[in-house]
Amino acid sequence: MTDTILLAGTRKGLFIGRSDEHRSAWTWDAPTFPMEGVYSVAIDDRGDTPRLLAGATSMHYGPQVFRSDDLGRTWDESHSGTVRFPEGLGASVERVWQLQPSPADGRVVWAGTQPSALFRSDDGGETFELVRSLWDHPHRPQWGEGFGGQAIHTVVPHPTEPDIVTVAMSTGGVYRSSDRGETWQPHNRGITTEFLPGEPPEFGQCVHKVAVDAGDPDRLYAQNHGGVFRSDDAGRSWTSIDEGLPCDFGFPIVAHPHRAGTVYVYPLLGGDQRFSPGGRPAVWRSQDAGHTWEEVATGLPPEAWTSVLRDGFSTDRADPAGLYIGTRHGAIWASNDEGSTWTEIRSNLPDVLSIRAAVL
Repeated sequence: MTDTILLAGTRKGLFIGRSDEHRSAWTWDAPTFPMEGVYSVAIDDRGDTPRLLAGATSMHYGPQVFRSDDLGRTWDESHSGTVRFPEGLGASVERVWQLQPSPADGRVVWAGTQPSALFRSDDGGETFELVRSLWDHPHRPQWGEGFGGQAIHTVVPHPTEPDIVTVAMSTGGVYRSSDRGETWQPHNRGITTEFLPGEPPEFGQCVHKVAVDAGDPDRLYAQNHGGVFRSDDAGRSWTSIDEGLPCDFGFPIVAHPHRAGTVYVYPLLGGDQRFSPGGRPAVWRSQDAGHTWEEVATGLPPEAWTSVLRDGFSTDRADPAGLYIGTRHGAIWASNDEGSTWTEIRSNLPDVLSIRAAVL
């Protein structure tokens, strides 16, 4: 029986890897949803039967959410085929950028979309309803558009409090609700905006990804468009933690699943480069909440002129934790020792857009 499953959403389909609990040898299924961009994947292991979720975009049928209750061997389409806006809003969903089960809230699954909107499912991802309070937020007309489009690409449900959820978008910044999505407040103080003149605004930051610390749910980490930040007060204020990194640009940021203060980034040169410095890929790890950083790149190739997107870096929850990176040139690098050493477990895929893993 397969003990470990790895979902890799790519620009042309979903690829599923399978391994045992040692995560050293992998087998791979034929692609699912070929010719569809799989921008979001999730593994919902809250119940007795794990559920896989995939947000795929067809050039003919648009975005749809699919689910599998047999570890990816068969898939069902979500009710009505997709995450949809209600009629009369004059908007349509272009992509589902994020699918995120809520660890504290039964069957709830959140979906973040392009354009920037949040949807909620109360039945494990079978049906979704627009969170109107965020769509109707007075700030929304002023949210900008990042290079990849205007989207809610990050949803961080509180690990123990079902009323609390944090989202991040490009460009709009971080917003947080403490009342199950009834109201939303911007939480961006301290996050810089090097691309805007003057003092950083209340909102409008280009936050690339947010992660929550394993030891303190009020400690958040953010990789920004220029800058890496930590918040110790649930996002109300942020402090720069990029000192010691080779550069401050990047897309993903990943917190260790059960070691407090441990966080990982994949630094890239900004501007029009967006490669690792010198074309040498490297992960950087902090074990003290960003006060200091160390490079952990043993086993990564000496040269790879590639990048890693915001959902192309993930962990499982095993002990020791496994780390997984999917690249724009179609490689998947994995570590089964918390980042100390790395192995290429897949190559020659389409661009990897999203990646998730679980030891079941």
